[in-house]
Amino acid sequence: MTASPTGSPSEQGALTRGLSHRQATMIGIGGAIGTGLFLGSTLAISTAGPAVIISYLIGAGIALIVAWALAEMTVVHPTRGSFGAIGQSYLGPWAGFVIRWTYWVAQIIAVGGEVIAAGTYVRYWWPVIPLWVPVVVFSVLLLILNGTAVRFFGEFEFWFASIKVTAIVLFVLLGIAYVTVGLPDHSAVGVHQLTANGGFLPNGLSGVWLSMLIVIFSFYGIEVISVAAPETTEPERTVPHALRSMLIRLTLFYVASIAIIVAVVPWNAKSTANGILASPFVRIFDVAGIPAAASVMNFVVLTAALSSMNTNLYLTTRMAHSLSHDGYAPALLGRTTNEGTPRNALVISALGLAIAAYLSVVSPNGAYFALFGISIFGGIVVWILILTTLVAFRRIRDRRGLRQSPVRLPGGVATPVIGIALLVGILLGCFKLGLAIACEAGVPYLVVISLVYAIVARRRTGAARTRPLLAPDADVTPAGRD
Repeated sequence: MTASPTGSPSEQGALTRGLSHRQATMIGIGGAIGTGLFLGSTLAISTAGPAVIISYLIGAGIALIVAWALAEMTVVHPTRGSFGAIGQSYLGPWAGFVIRWTYWVAQIIAVGGEVIAAGTYVRYWWPVIPLWVPVVVFSVLLLILNGTAVRFFGEFEFWFASIKVTAIVLFVLLGIAYVTVGLPDHSAVGVHQLTANGGFLPNGLSGVWLSMLIVIFSFYGIEVISVAAPETTEPERTVPHALRSMLIRLTLFYVASIAIIVAVVPWNAKSTANGILASPFVRIFDVAGIPAAASVMNFVVLTAALSSMNTNLYLTTRMAHSLSHDGYAPALLGRTTNEGTPRNALVISALGLAIAAYLSVVSPNGAYFALFGISIFGGIVVWILILTTLVAFRRIRDRRGLRQSPVRLPGGVATPVIGIALLVGILLGCFKLGLAIACEAGVPYLVVISLVYAIVARRRTGAARTRPLLAPDADVTPAGRD
């Protein structure tokens, strides 16, 4: 079930290895950094106060556990469908079905929100343009890009993500200067805002914990490197290095940026500006004397939205392609072009994108908000199942005497169990944060998707029914027989 580097991919529905190490790393960053960071992460800050820094450190720790778990399993099984297919092998077909379809739904909803955001940013410059025009244009352009060979997608996303990274690095450097020594015509602001207005923990530790639901959502997308493993060159080397590099950068970017934001802007300040003008990034760039700071920032967040949308389309396409090969989606979704691109799966993802985008416009407080709740719920459920898969992965490999993965999450079974407990606790916090819709919509969704699985499993065709699952001992050599 791994990617084929040679031959005609369309014959077997195989993917091709076209992503380099640098592309894989930047794709991971591109998927995990959306527009929320640039526009202030207002809800998380207002919930935790300056202690939101702790929230982001905890969130980074959980993301590190998940990423390390993915690396441990993906290095052994660099297969299409990634953690979904691995979950099917080690936890059973229900898990494989639920993980992949839930991830598909969650990412499609995110893509729908990002394309609407991108259209809104264009209207900052040209407000007379109807919103649907840039939404349609961006959707078509990114669908075309995702329909090309994966190496072109990877190169385009590399430069997309580079713009975001450059903006964040510049913001951090200017922010440190503004806090410590000052900027031209502006004296140093210091760090007194971290303890003013109620102290560092104005809402107590409960505020820190409640903000975690928003914070953890910021790290969604780190899974892209493991999903891209079948299409990377030398996945055994690329995947662990790319995941480690991405997590280190993400942690520094998020924690440093948020620390500067709460040091410069009072956490309980009510901005009179809207949209881009309310972004702390604009304030820092403006103080630093960068010309047209608001327009520069608008370009950056537009790029961030398109980058996130681009990466999430890639993820949903690969998940649908994998489901087809296991008989849990129509067979046509498993076909690829001569360049190894699953365009039929991309078309299905595009339909989901269109529905999500439409609902985000006509019913932002109704249907789309419910879908957004499913997205939050689904993302956490998928991470829980990934860590549960790791526990089963280790147990089965140890029982069969298989050698350990060259990448191993420290702490034994305790580490993934702690991660699972933290994620469950974060999900339960949605009721107190006013986001009960995440569970109110998510739990019924989980019931429905399980019923759909029961129906689809009975109707799997002969070829799909007899196709072996990813063998737990695939791609490894039994211990003592190297």
